[in-house]
Amino acid sequence: MAKESSGPIDPRVARTRRDVIRATVTTLLEEGWEATTHAEVARRAGYSKATVYAHWPTPGHLLRDAIARICEDATQPPMTGDLRSDLHVSLSAFATALSVGRYDRLMAGVIERAAQDADARKLRDRLYETATTGVRTILATRLAAEDVDPCLTMLVGAVLVRTSYEGKTATPSFITDIIDRVLGPAEVRPTTRPADDIAQQDAL
Repeated sequence: MAKESSGPIDPRVARTRRDVIRATVTTLLEEGWEATTHAEVARRAGYSKATVYAHWPTPGHLLRDAIARICEDATQPPMTGDLRSDLHVSLSAFATALSVGRYDRLMAGVIERAAQDADARKLRDRLYETATTGVRTILATRLAAEDVDPCLTMLVGAVLVRTSYEGKTATPSFITDIIDRVLGPAEVRPTTRPADDIAQQDAL
């Protein structure tokens, strides 16, 4: 993470940090983890390597700030209240981020390092939480609590396999089919006890 300052940040320093993090994000998404070096980031940002090292002593500092920026910039599609429609929009956005935004490369790099690096595990968890917030929120508004995590895993996992491992497009028909298969059994489960059950319990 970039070095903290106890006083107001100099506008020139703020501009440098902004430019360098933007260049780091671009390099990370376009070229991958191994290519995200101080030299490459400095070249893209238009600063010297010494300047980059002064604020981010190690590649890990650069990567943490870049992923933090990616998570901060992430936006979630608005919800309409229609479960299937909202899921379709959110999963389509997730598929686009993986295949077009190259988040598949980013996530693969984090997962690869998470086994040996506690910081990488934190980044992995934050990326997953950010990427799935929209789908999780939609599911939580309509399904029983115990159904949310399993449905989230199946929906997100299906899109991830389709786009990243199979290298195919998550078409609208594919996403519709996955939603129908996953929600078929889950939607029939009530999120609250029926009124007659509550009345019977109160009478006891």
